Amino acid sequence: MLKVYLSGEIHTDWREQIVDGAKGLGVVFSSPVTDHAASDDCGVAILGAESDKYWHDHKGAMVNAIRTRKGITDADVVVVRFGDQYKQWNAAFDAGYAAALGKSLIILHGTDHAHALKEVDAAALAVAREPRQVVEILRYVLTGALPG
Repeated sequence: MLKVYLSGEIHTDWREQIVDGAKGLGVVFSSPVTDHAASDDCGVAILGAESDKYWHDHKGAMVNAIRTRKGITDADVVVVRFGDQYKQWNAAFDAGYAAALGKSLIILHGTDHAHALKEVDAAALAVAREPRQVVEILRYVLTGALPG
């Protein structure tokens, strides 16, 4: 089984497109928690409330980092999606962490981000524009089959 970690933007259905497209390929997917409120509040829900928003967010980031590090470390391939709506500093960090670990890295973003992400793209083994291209990369890796 190929283990793939899907990191990045949580506001569109790109993960579902990849998971659905890869059915039957022998791929196991993992990802960060994509429920925004749960992700933001996990630290205080587990470790206790904070009156200062900084510490509220900090606790959440630290707890989420445990999940993220495990997911990236365990993965054979890391896919990082940069969306159009927000600046995803966490996605950039995940891409850098995966690159530092020597993980096979696929970056997914539109053409509007090509210049801003040139260094991130340079660390990747592939830069895809559409989720279906990620599926085709996974299919090729696992079967050697080209898109037909």
